[in-house]
Amino acid sequence: MTDRLPLQCDFSLHEHNTFGIRAKANAYIQVTSADILSEIRLDNSLSTLPRLVLGGGSNILLSGDFPGLVLHMCLKGIEIVGRDAQSTYVRAAAGESWHGLVCRTLELGLGGLENLSLIPGSVGAAPIQNIGAYGVELKDCFHALSAFDFDTGNIFTLNRDECDFGYRDSVFKHRLAGQAAILDVTFALPRQWQPNLNYAELEQELAVRGKPDPTARDISDAVVAIRTRKLPDPAVIGNAGSFFKNPVVPAAQRERLLAKHPKLVSYGQPDGSFKLAAGWLIDQCGWKGRRVGNAGVYEKQALVLVNHGGASGRELQDLAKAIQADVLARFGVELEPEPVIV
Repeated sequence: MTDRLPLQCDFSLHEHNTFGIRAKANAYIQVTSADILSEIRLDNSLSTLPRLVLGGGSNILLSGDFPGLVLHMCLKGIEIVGRDAQSTYVRAAAGESWHGLVCRTLELGLGGLENLSLIPGSVGAAPIQNIGAYGVELKDCFHALSAFDFDTGNIFTLNRDECDFGYRDSVFKHRLAGQAAILDVTFALPRQWQPNLNYAELEQELAVRGKPDPTARDISDAVVAIRTRKLPDPAVIGNAGSFFKNPVVPAAQRERLLAKHPKLVSYGQPDGSFKLAAGWLIDQCGWKGRRVGNAGVYEKQALVLVNHGGASGRELQDLAKAIQADVLARFGVELEPEPVIV
């Protein structure tokens, strides 16, 4: 059966991860339809291999060669699939680029995703992480998704509640981890659009641009400008964006930290807890701009680890562990990586 599949062996993943790690996969298949996943499931030589579902490679750190099968999700297509009084429903295939989807919705005159502009990666990977930026998370405009179940061979759908979204979290990191591959995602974009300007930095950027009453396009342009200033381009220097999640701590712990560190940056959450700025914690430990071998911390944003050229996944992983240890020792706070470490 493998003769009918686009199987490649000893495949380089260097161009398929934004860290630019030079690693290989034992086997690689470009997935352009759900039928390919069905064939893989029924092939005894492939179904028993360790499996890695890969999107844009922007949220992964390869610690070495992958000793199994990489399934590169390359399904394409964006279309409006329905409308009602509240929303326009847009479905995008898993292999579409996230920013490409945002741009397409703006071209269609649809707002809702503009605060999430220029986030790297694919549409299919976005719900897994519940991507978020500038006061908006994917779940805010999410309607449903379809996915392939490797256990049963069936295609199933999940609505927003069934995805169990959390901060950079979803059911795909828990109950469905390793069991499913997302095929497409449908978004409910509001017909009565209102700008979300709850993020101070975004509001300031729009003020500088003279946009007191911004359109969705204005907000997207502002977000792109901010991200371009703050974050390195993976095409220029290898990175996966923010490497650590902002830790969430109880109010009592935040008060104790604030007493010792009056300049602590924190944000109140609806449940009474506080989200701490991981970049500030890392910066206070002296890591911003530091380099260890070919791995380092970006000089403009302490949350971003970078590959200066030729760094191995192990070097970047060791750097991350050293940063975690320093933050824990100084603040008593554990940092959790955002990227999947394979």
